Order: sequence, then structure tokens, then C-alpha cells
Amino acid sequence: MSLPLSPAPNEFPSYRMAEFLPAFLLGWGIGAALVFGVRALGGALLTDPCQGHTLLALIMPLVLGPGGLGFTAFNFRRPKRAALGLGLVVASLMPALSVGARDIGALRGSGCAGGYVVLSASGGPTDRSSSISTLSLRVGESRTLSGRVGGYTPSTHPGLFTLAADSNTPGITVQLPKTQVRAGEVFPVTVSVKAGTGVNSYTVGVQARQIVDGKSVAAVGTLEVNARP
Repeated sequence: MSLPLSPAPNEFPSYRMAEFLPAFLLGWGIGAALVFGVRALGGALLTDPCQGHTLLALIMPLVLGPGGLGFTAFNFRRPKRAALGLGLVVASLMPALSVGARDIGALRGSGCAGGYVVLSASGGPTDRSSSISTLSLRVGESRTLSGRVGGYTPSTHPGLFTLAADSNTPGITVQLPKTQVRAGEVFPVTVSVKAGTGVNSYTVGVQARQIVDGKSVAAVGTLEVNARP
């Protein structure tokens, strides 16, 4: 009497659409429900407008993505459960990651993620694409750039920011005709390479600070200046 042959242990399991799709949609639905449920619960528990919200925006993509992949790998030979895990993975991207990225963008716009100073060679840095991080100048040459305090808005930080410049060498000077500006206001920045300065790369910076409720908030921008003969 012969025993029935069992499937080879390494045989690739078959996935039928009639079984795969419902389980996949269920996994995605569970993931999406967890995203918005945790987001709503966290929003109710976090009373500070900034503290803890970045972690709240990132925790579900980090949990659902690796967790779903691990669940799928563990249940690779069980098509329904594997499909459920794949649904969780997709939910980690949409809506978890997309919603988290939008929340982080809102935090940055309100100043919770810190500020920055945009430096631009154009007439006015109205967008991030016009910003520069390096500038080449001949020894003895000067260039006037445009600066803008970003990351904060006039509604969230209505006061004045005090400007200051910094250079890592006396041969490179940064002049700020305006000493106080508001968030989003464009101001001139003149960078000069003094005669006799050695040909090299130097770093300069522009800082903007404001006191809000007794605490200092800052925005910083740096620029690499290449002095050439």
C-alpha cells in the first residue's frame, strides 16, 4: 500500500485572486483604521502643539511597514494571511506615510520643526528651489544675496527676528543692512572676500533669533564660499 505523495516542502504556494483580494483589502482596511485611530487618539492626548507630534506622524508607517513585511514572510505559505500582511504594508504607505508627511509639513509651517534661513542669488527667494548653498567669488569681490526667514509664519511668530552673521575666517565678511526682520520678509545679505584672502573654501552663516514666551527660537542658514584668484 502506497502513501499519497505530499507536496514538496519548497513548493511555491498558489495565490488565487478570489482568496487574495478580500484578505488584502481587509489588511489595508485594518491598517488605515489604525492610522486614523492612533492619529485621533494622539491628537487628543498631546496638549502641546509641537511636542510629540513628529513621533505621532512617523510611528504608524514604522510599525505597519516592517510589521506587515514580517507578518507576510512568516505566513508565506498561507496565502490569506500573507495577503493580509501585504495589505498592512500598503497601508503603511497610503495612508500612513502620506498623512504623516502632511502632518510633518504642517508642523514645519507652524514653526514646530524649527526654522531656517534661505539664501538666494536671485532678487527674492520666494521658494526653496531658488536657494543656494555654495557661492564662488574672486578675491576682492563682493556679492549681494537675498535672505528670508523660513519655517515660521507671521501668524505663529508675529514678532521681529534679530539677524546676526558669522564667518569662520576674517577674510570673508557678511554684512546685514537690516538687523531685524519678520518671518518671510526678504532682506539683503552682502558677502565679501577681502584682498589677500587665501584661495580656499570657507563657511559663513546667518542666524535669526526671536524670544517667544521667554524661550529663544532660531533660524539658521549656512553658505559655503569658494574664494578663487
